Amino acid sequence: MNIEETILEAIRTAETSIPYDVFEHIRVAYENETNEVSKSQLNSILDNVKYAKEKKLPICQDTGTQTFFLDVGYDFPYKKEIVNAITASVAKATNLYYIRPNAVDPFTGKNPGNNVGRFIPYINWFLREGNDATIYVLPKGGGSENASALGMLKPGEGIKGIKKFVVDQVIKAGANPCPPIIVGLGIGGGSDLSMIIAKRALLRPLGQRHEEKRVADLELELLDLLNKTEVGTMGWGGRTSVLDVHIEYAYRHPASLPVGLVVQCWADRRAIIKVDSSGKVEVKQ
Repeated sequence: MNIEETILEAIRTAETSIPYDVFEHIRVAYENETNEVSKSQLNSILDNVKYAKEKKLPICQDTGTQTFFLDVGYDFPYKKEIVNAITASVAKATNLYYIRPNAVDPFTGKNPGNNVGRFIPYINWFLREGNDATIYVLPKGGGSENASALGMLKPGEGIKGIKKFVVDQVIKAGANPCPPIIVGLGIGGGSDLSMIIAKRALLRPLGQRHEEKRVADLELELLDLLNKTEVGTMGWGGRTSVLDVHIEYAYRHPASLPVGLVVQCWADRRAIIKVDSSGKVEVKQ
């Protein structure tokens, strides 16, 4: 198993191409758009995606914060190796210009030049039964990350309050996160957990609904409401402001209703690495 080279390849894949589900949602948005300016923007996006994949160049000049979600079995034997390989691969990817050196000290603004620093690259662990692992690679752009928000709602505001919070935040964000966007929502838990599960919800392929019908129905309702805002592609108006809404939830304290909202731009870059107990690896999108 050469996990370092595999993660390096996954980073390159994520930076230079988008998954089929994302491409198809953008293509459908283009076909359905009636606003000529937005339609032209969507056409440019599709051309950009095709060119980046063909030339093996980054889809966006903002190559993002390198973010990893690890879904790992308790008996998986290579936990330490993966952590070390992630850090080494991010540094190597920067050196090879797959990603820009854009991780800086929050106090001084100093850039180490390799995208490695305190708590970065960010790694979130989820442990479960089993002896295999799945590594999710999620480069997270700064423009879309800036549109993220935490709402500490009063429990009495309920679902109606959640809808209002989400719609208000997307309208407020406007063109800044480069729409059409994908919205990840984390409902419940605490202030920290709601934001983590909101970002985790972005790992799900577009069009794949939550397994619980009540949550899936809310995803579809919010998707409809957000597209009625007509923020549109790059803020130019039109039918598609949001490509999809994904929700995850956690049980909460009776006195609080946290709602974490994490935004992903149209360049919804993802890659997945599967590792079995023998060390065999596979990269896919």
